[in-house]
Amino acid sequence: MRNLVRSQFLQITIVGAVVAACFGIFHQRHVYAAAGPVDPRPSGYRVLAPLESGNLLLFPVVQSGKLPVSQFITLDEGIKSGEVEVTEAGTVRGLVRRRPAQGPRPDNGVARPSPEYRGDQVNTLVLVNNSNKPLLLLAGEIVTGGKQDRVIAKDRIVPAGSSPVDLGVFCIEPGRWTEDSANFGASAKTSAQSIMVQPTVREKAMVAKDQHQVWESVHGAIGAALEAPAPSSAEVAVNTPDMTNIGTTSYVRAMQNNVLSAKVDEVAAPLSKSREQILEKLREEHAVGVVVAIRGEIVWADMFSDSDLLGRYWTKLVRSYAAESLTDGHQHSVPTISDAQHFLDATSGGTETSFGDVGVYRYRELRSGSTETFVLESLLPGTGYDVHVSKLKLRGELRRTSSPVILR
Repeated sequence: MRNLVRSQFLQITIVGAVVAACFGIFHQRHVYAAAGPVDPRPSGYRVLAPLESGNLLLFPVVQSGKLPVSQFITLDEGIKSGEVEVTEAGTVRGLVRRRPAQGPRPDNGVARPSPEYRGDQVNTLVLVNNSNKPLLLLAGEIVTGGKQDRVIAKDRIVPAGSSPVDLGVFCIEPGRWTEDSANFGASAKTSAQSIMVQPTVREKAMVAKDQHQVWESVHGAIGAALEAPAPSSAEVAVNTPDMTNIGTTSYVRAMQNNVLSAKVDEVAAPLSKSREQILEKLREEHAVGVVVAIRGEIVWADMFSDSDLLGRYWTKLVRSYAAESLTDGHQHSVPTISDAQHFLDATSGGTETSFGDVGVYRYRELRSGSTETFVLESLLPGTGYDVHVSKLKLRGELRRTSSPVILR
């Protein structure tokens, strides 16, 4: 009997050790969590009176308590300084780590291509962060160049002095597969680094995770912007040709077109030309984000860990919201502060899935009724807080898809 018990105990111990070992190996690169119930706690945010321009309402969001000091570099800052490099997967051999993070590397800093890099790929780019700060990437940010302009598929953090990492992206320029520039951000379109796709396109990338739906949303966004009323400025009307077809499928080139750019400017200008005054007021209030309403309908929210990060993304975000305000739709009654607060706080059960890199970040997707929330949490030493939170109102077929998606 004693031998039988000992045998059974040994079997259980071996099975447990194997499971633990597999679990540990599995988690060396990524953190996954099975779908589970959404935490029903209030958001911890407080909404202020809105800023208004055209069909766009922005409700500033403040957070009480001591806010962390931002330690991240943004994509725009990294590309401008040359410390962040992005390239096609097939040319990964050209990437070099100039500043080792911890001691010398056996490869002398030269990035070695992984076996999976078998040429350029539509939905994969390779990025290296040579800066001495962790890099913050947001879903919806655009990288231009290479064989197609791309949009980042989901939020993530890339450690300082990183080796090349796969960057999940979606194409926002159907119809081109010829090299525009070897490195992204190195072409004459460098100014486009300040562009972020509008919420309808971000939604397809973040929620649907489908390339064809992203292309369809790009086509719809360009078409809607072209059909939007012309700017009221007489100078723009005289100097800008009346165009019904801009002859491009590129989201970036479309938004840089004089006609469409002027339409976006008319909405964004009151919120961006007085950027410093607005941001100073928001910093005084400890604002960390905004709730976005288009034609009276609350559709989106972006919140950051601190006011500094909000300020650094302000112009890019405002222009993306302004572009969204050009789309056609029903006019709703003007939402109140209470409506915006309810949008942030409301939960009704739902599911959660997560993905990330051990010791670097965790990215959670929470579906609850008609809304989806995405939370990027930093796990780097000295952090352990949410760096960016996006919340959106699901539309149409996305709302009807109730089953959670495991992020890959």
